[in-house]
This record gives sequence, C-alpha cells and structure tokens, in this order.
Amino acid sequence: MNKYLSKKSIVSVFLLPSLLIYICTVLIPLLWSLGYGFFSWTGISPMEFNGIENYTKLFFKDEVFWKTVWNTGKFTVLNVVIQVTFGLFTAILLTKITRGRGLFQTLYFTPVILSTVALAQIFTHIYSVSPVGLANSLLGIINDDFRNLEWLSNPNLSLLSVTVAEGFKNAGVYMIIFYAALIAIPEEIIEAAKIDGASGWQLFRYIKLPLIRDVMITCMVLVLNGSLKAFDIPYLLTQGGPGTSSELTITYMYKAAFSDLSYGYGSAIAVFVAIESILFIVLFNKLTKLKKSGVN
Repeated sequence: MNKYLSKKSIVSVFLLPSLLIYICTVLIPLLWSLGYGFFSWTGISPMEFNGIENYTKLFFKDEVFWKTVWNTGKFTVLNVVIQVTFGLFTAILLTKITRGRGLFQTLYFTPVILSTVALAQIFTHIYSVSPVGLANSLLGIINDDFRNLEWLSNPNLSLLSVTVAEGFKNAGVYMIIFYAALIAIPEEIIEAAKIDGASGWQLFRYIKLPLIRDVMITCMVLVLNGSLKAFDIPYLLTQGGPGTSSELTITYMYKAAFSDLSYGYGSAIAVFVAIESILFIVLFNKLTKLKKSGVN
C-alpha cells in the first residue's frame, strides 16, 4: 500500500474527486457571486451592469454593513472561547472517569446532531420571560430582578444569547476531538512526569497542553471558520434584532438577497464574507506559527 501511495500520480487520483467537488460547490459559486456583484438584479428583472456600485455602497455608504462586521467579530471571538474552552474542559473531565463515560459522551454530543430548528426552539424557551424560562429561573435564585431579563429582545444581551446557543450546539464536536487527543498521549510520558513530581494542574499545563497544542490550534481554526459563516441559529433566534444588535454579516447578506431582492448587493456581501474568512484563517495560522517558533 505504501508503495503505491508514494507515487504522486496515484495520490492525485485519490485527491481528484474531492477537488472536483470543492470546485463545483465552492469555487464556481464564489466566482458566480463575484460576477453578480457587478450587476443590479432582483432575480426576476433583467440584469443591469452597474460596475462597482454595489461594492462602493458596501464599503463606503452602508453603516449597517459595518455594524454587522463588528457583531460578527464579537460573535466569532466569543464562540472560539466558549467552544474550545467547554470542549477542552469536558474532555478533561471524561478522562477522569471510567464508569458512565459513554453516557456522558452521548449527552454532550447530542446538541451537535439535534435539529437546528429544534435547538432554536429549546433556547427560545430557555430565554423566555413569560412564562419564566430556565435562564431567568436560575438567575432569579440570586436576585428576583433577574427573573425579567429579556435575553432575545434586549439589544445589550441578544448577541450574547445567540452566541451561547451557537456555542452550546457545536462544543460537543471539540469535546470529542480533545478527548481523542488526550487519550492518545503515551502513558509513559504521564508516568514519567508523575515520578518527577508533576500532578494536577502542573501535569496538564506543562505536559498535556503542549502535546495537544496543534490539535487546539486546529479546533480554533475550525471554530473561527464556522463562526464567520454561522447563519441558522442566529437567524432563527433573533432574525438579527432587535434592530441590528445581533445582525451578522451572513444574515445581512441573506436579507439583502432574498428579502430585499437585491441579488447583486447580496452577492457582493457574499464575496466579502468568503474573502474575510480566507484572510482570517491565513492570518490566524501565521500568528500561531510565529508564536510557536518563538516559543521553540
């Protein structure tokens, strides 16, 4: 097997199907969107070429667009923190137990496979004010004033509420990845560290964490990429409201194209989202590589 896989031509044959799928589902639609961005089109009327008018409006005239970029930035950063931290924490807990581990793994992973619409309905009830939802009931134990918090209709809380729901749905994926990385650490290394006196936090900080560093970076890249393009849960919970307090760039693109029937302008936003995602991923990889080389 290794003899055949060492030949570049054979490897190329195996890579070709996935490359074709990528070209058809990602590259070609992106090029179409780039072309549509130079037209004014409602999807019904004839397409009218308007040059760079859509892009000029996007970058220099549309204040709502820049608000959505800011919201998306906060949404992304919070998601990286929530999903990676929760995933790592639960993975560490799973390595500490033996009985019932399969049950806990299943429970933590269930939100990932749960229907997005169903999960949005669950969080709508969790954030409910009347009747009092789970969030307000728990906070009401601390102070009765917290029983009336408007999670989804308060401009100061709506984006945070959406982010928590998004993080809750996807954290199970990273729990599985971190758990696999932690149990793959050779037991000899752990035993040697314990003999040298490492235990508890020291064992995790100086032995386990450096060994799963590359896995953590990969998870951060995945969360970053997914958050920049997140649509379903934010749209189902708040539709970008109240006002534009929880409007993300991707939901704004959807509204521009399918609600306002401005496909040219929506396509211009789609191109921005694609380029933004690529640039963020490249920049993040550069920074992590520089930091890693600096540490070494």
